[in-house]
Amino acid sequence: MRKPLKRTLSILAVVLLCLWGGLLVYVGWAMRQPPEKFGRVMSHMPGPAFLLFPFETMWTKARAGTVDPGETAPDFRLPTLDHQSEIQLSSLRGKPVVLVFGSYT
Repeated sequence: MRKPLKRTLSILAVVLLCLWGGLLVYVGWAMRQPPEKFGRVMSHMPGPAFLLFPFETMWTKARAGTVDPGETAPDFRLPTLDHQSEIQLSSLRGKPVVLVFGSYT
């Protein structure tokens, strides 16, 4: 009777480990997506799941930039505050520009 119980527990442990690893990969993938998609994925994540993953470490690695200090920033376009037009970063070359990435919430 002991051997079947031990085998069953071993199989259960392997299955749980595989599920945890799969969820870890999925959350890591979601962290590398645009904020809207990441938000949709995380809105379906049950609260206790946040205790199962090293979110801070994963988030730091997933959102680490590839631009080093002193390098030219990648070009991008953003709407103006009045949403009437767009501004492109490269059009400001030679002018002082401050890029702030983060949240004020």
